Amino acid sequence: MTMFSRIIPAGEPCLLDLAGGATLRITDIEGNQAVDTLFYSAANPRERFDPQRTLRRQNNVYLTAGSVLYSNLGNPLLTIVDDDCGRHDTLGGACAQESNTVRYALEKRYMHSCRDNFLRAALLDGRLTKRDIGANINFFMNVPVTPEGGLTFADGISAPGKYVELRAETDVIALISNCPQLNNPCNGWNPTPVEIRVTSA
Repeated sequence: MTMFSRIIPAGEPCLLDLAGGATLRITDIEGNQAVDTLFYSAANPRERFDPQRTLRRQNNVYLTAGSVLYSNLGNPLLTIVDDDCGRHDTLGGACAQESNTVRYALEKRYMHSCRDNFLRAALLDGRLTKRDIGANINFFMNVPVTPEGGLTFADGISAPGKYVELRAETDVIALISNCPQLNNPCNGWNPTPVEIRVTSA
């Protein structure tokens, strides 16, 4: 049974709670959108998604169906149970004032960013602070690893209606930024809305 459904407008954040056993589906409505996401234990938000532990456990730098998302304490937070996109990034990070300046130009520093979105939603909620904003997942984002071990930001491999579905293994907080980035191909230089839907266990 669907408990919650929302369209997140282009470039906006969303914070929501998932009870253990509930399923979160994120749908890329128009395609080529990036959805930066952080997960925390609701019981103790200092316990949060840990990309290094997650990647080591599955021996793969990308996430897809069957991937378990582990916390910094080694506990499973969520499992990707369905995914028709096929690959999601954990290496590219969230856009921020600093990365906009380094990657693009000084005048891009004050462009809206996912880090701004994370902070805005977290501070409004009150359970999370600036120090809780760590390494994130970029759902639908394509960041290939080069043969030399570098990263490239490439056109997305998603398409209209593609989705990823995750089952919460415990009560979790999901902090989402529907990426506002205009300077690389992750959003096709045109951020678009996404849909989130929570289904009960």
